[in-house]
Amino acid sequence: MSLGKRLLRHPLVQQALGRVAAGYLALVRRTNRFTVVPGDADPWLDAQSPFIAGMWHGQHIMVSFARRRQDRVSTIISRNPDGNINTIALTTLGVRVIRASGARGRVVRDARAKGGAEGLRAMLRALKNGEIVAFSADVPKVSRVCDAGILTLARFSGRPIVPTAVVTSRHIRFNSWDRACLGLPFGRGAIVFGEAIFVPREVDDETFEGLRRRVEAEMNRVHDHAYTLVGRPDRVTGRLGEAAA
Repeated sequence: MSLGKRLLRHPLVQQALGRVAAGYLALVRRTNRFTVVPGDADPWLDAQSPFIAGMWHGQHIMVSFARRRQDRVSTIISRNPDGNINTIALTTLGVRVIRASGARGRVVRDARAKGGAEGLRAMLRALKNGEIVAFSADVPKVSRVCDAGILTLARFSGRPIVPTAVVTSRHIRFNSWDRACLGLPFGRGAIVFGEAIFVPREVDDETFEGLRRRVEAEMNRVHDHAYTLVGRPDRVTGRLGEAAA
């Protein structure tokens, strides 16, 4: 391991970077003029809660912006040391972080399967306790393709998936597999919640695949709509363009 990587993984360095990141994100939230869709969102969100806020992985940095003061929100981050800084930042901003592997497609048929079972159980407990769970829906390392894991969570919890997009007009797009996006201060923002989608406990393969495609399409729709609201296209989808400061 390089000296730089060892330094970045030092607990004191990660604590400092996490708190700096939280402070920066709070600045971005305060200095952007956000539009929320639907317009009178509170009653509708209250009726869906607790729900699974489905987001594309590249948007996870700004998930805390969608949290209302009264919401209890949790999300899942792997135990990999590289996730520590994000964990510190999100915790500082009021999001409870679950450190575990996520529920992925291989656990669709068996909640006891190895791999994602630990994370699945933790998220099921969070939903049962009334927490909103923010969940990255992408297939691992494949951007903007919906994995079965988010539907697995909806299936076993009985709670709806609400596709969610948080974008800003001024932002930096990273050259990573998920094209992660970091908002910049002093612009316009949009928080868009999509159609609530339920997954029945008893579901055949064909219906399950149809619901997966429906979630994927709705997540793309809310992201397109959010970028339209801020007047900046998003090239990640192939329909929109690389947004800049």
